[in-house]
Amino acid sequence: MSKRLRELGIEIPPDEDTPLVRKLVAVIERLFDEIDRLKGLPELPKRAPVAPSPLSDDSAPPSKQQADRKQARKKRKRPKNHKRSKLAQLKPAQTITLQPDNVPADAKPIGAKCFIVQELNLEAVTIRYRRQRYRLADGSILEAGRPDHLRSQFGPNLKAFVLYQYFHNQVTLPLLQRQLADLGISISAGQISRMITEGQESFHAEKESLLAAARDVSTFFQTDDTGAKHNGKNGHTLHIGNELFAYFVTTDSKNRLNFLEAIRSPYTDYVLGEDALFYLECHKFPARVLASLKAQLGEQVVWESASQWETQLDRWKITNADHRRRLTEAAVWGSVMMHDLYIDQPFLSDDAGQFKLFGFTHGLCWLHAERHVARLVPMNQRQHAALEKTRDAIWHYYQELKRFREAPSEAAADRLRTEFDRRFLERTGWPVLNEALRTIHRKKDELLLVLEHPTLPLHNNLSENDIRQFAKLRKISGSSRSEAGRRCRDTFISLKTTCRKLGVSFWYYLRDRITGSAQIRPLGDILRQAATCRSNP
Repeated sequence: MSKRLRELGIEIPPDEDTPLVRKLVAVIERLFDEIDRLKGLPELPKRAPVAPSPLSDDSAPPSKQQADRKQARKKRKRPKNHKRSKLAQLKPAQTITLQPDNVPADAKPIGAKCFIVQELNLEAVTIRYRRQRYRLADGSILEAGRPDHLRSQFGPNLKAFVLYQYFHNQVTLPLLQRQLADLGISISAGQISRMITEGQESFHAEKESLLAAARDVSTFFQTDDTGAKHNGKNGHTLHIGNELFAYFVTTDSKNRLNFLEAIRSPYTDYVLGEDALFYLECHKFPARVLASLKAQLGEQVVWESASQWETQLDRWKITNADHRRRLTEAAVWGSVMMHDLYIDQPFLSDDAGQFKLFGFTHGLCWLHAERHVARLVPMNQRQHAALEKTRDAIWHYYQELKRFREAPSEAAADRLRTEFDRRFLERTGWPVLNEALRTIHRKKDELLLVLEHPTLPLHNNLSENDIRQFAKLRKISGSSRSEAGRRCRDTFISLKTTCRKLGVSFWYYLRDRITGSAQIRPLGDILRQAATCRSNP
């Protein structure tokens, strides 16, 4: 009797256990196995018959199966490693001497045996500051001023704790207020909200500097997006980053214009010239409108802000929403070209349309490309065998690309290009699988961009892992409500993720910026230094 059928509550009476029924049960078992394979579930282990336990007979020698298992456990045993003690790296802030009880008078001290204890002091501290006042000879009053980092009734450590808990640990505002109340802090939900969203211009400026610093030293960028609710409406969060930094920006919609505006940061100008007009031609902009623009423009024209650009579109009487968007895309693209951004710095993505920009070097994630094959459902054993053989060949080729990244050469690149054609143009005997392979082959240049840029990753996992934080926020906190809240969420998650990649403590970073001690250098400078160290080990 099948175990799966018993789990479903189906029992086959002994008198109905015929060869036909057994054959049908075997077919059901294969269907269950195929469903598990498509879901990515692990295969059920095929258990060998359990040998009788020799525990009841002390004189019985261990069986061969038990001896094999014991030998396998010895091989799997982790070898001893010589790790340094973590306690040796700690610097004690206080030393307490303990004396034994009843020490005899004739006892001689022979030193001490030390042990280390790590402790955390988390308690509310209320401080009263007395600002001395003096009356001068002319009758005026001289009064001591407030320290720069004490402009409210809450101290810098408390502000850093609120930001750390909210953005790093993703503690919701009600729970954060309750936690502070348990610690003895008298604070309202509104005060916590203002502490999170107001007066953060210095953090916003440092976040905006990350992308500019990364453009100076990076050889590639990775990008992805995900849904992010704002004020009860669906929005989208864009991620741009690599192994050194992360930059997030949330907008109301997902399109190429938002991506262009994000990657040109911190510039805000709009440029119409040869590059922008060529962009419009390549995107099949209406010839009549394009000819009119060429006649009016003449030389390259620059608009410094979005309001000036919108006013110009109104003067040109561009009322069609699609035409206005396409013109704006061209003008932002012209700004990217004018400032010489992303020269020989490819972008890696999951093949979404908004990331494919004319004139940009663009690479594709192999994990997403292979899904064209992985999603196929074979209908018989021959198709199943062809699918498994093809997937094994794809991942074998993937391993060859990984080895190429470690030791790139022109000869290896030529061989891999030839091998790509052979693998993805072969006939498998299953037309649907053949078409999936042809779909991957049509993206050959983007999938093999690593042969020209060996530092480019083969997958987009880094970007997806970074942006997963916003998926967690959707489940925990729902959506942001104010524009300031949305901007702060993008800023602090960008800074937090960048600190982690650069090896900077986010807690000490927050305290340093809030107190103004400036002991931690700007993250853009640390990013540039980290890139230099990686390129010159």
